[in-house]
Amino acid sequence: MSGARFFLVAGALSAAVAVMLGAFGAHALRSRLPTDLLAIYQTASQYHVYHALGLLAVGLLAVHLPASNALRWSGWLMLLGTVLFSGSLYVLAITGQRWLGAITPLGGTAWIAAWLLLAWAARGLAL
Repeated sequence: MSGARFFLVAGALSAAVAVMLGAFGAHALRSRLPTDLLAIYQTASQYHVYHALGLLAVGLLAVHLPASNALRWSGWLMLLGTVLFSGSLYVLAITGQRWLGAITPLGGTAWIAAWLLLAWAARGLAL
């Protein structure tokens, strides 16, 4: 599977999962979680959607920049950031295990690097 196709599929699947988890939080967890944990869950869901769209952007750019290592790294770091940031917050909110919050900044750092690499790769576009 080409890099473009992989990141387009990954972005679309990630967006679908984000919508499902967001709906689960809004409907099943709203009455079960304390307000502070529900807010954490909503943060996970919100950033999950943003970075699913980021993966789609990586896939679309990869059509035009198939040999870009910066773009490929951007996509992998967006995936990693989603697992570490949103994943840790989803689990923290559901289980109340606060130690998982220590993992969250690693995901945020991965996302920052991913967006910077995306910007770097986009310089190669012939517009």
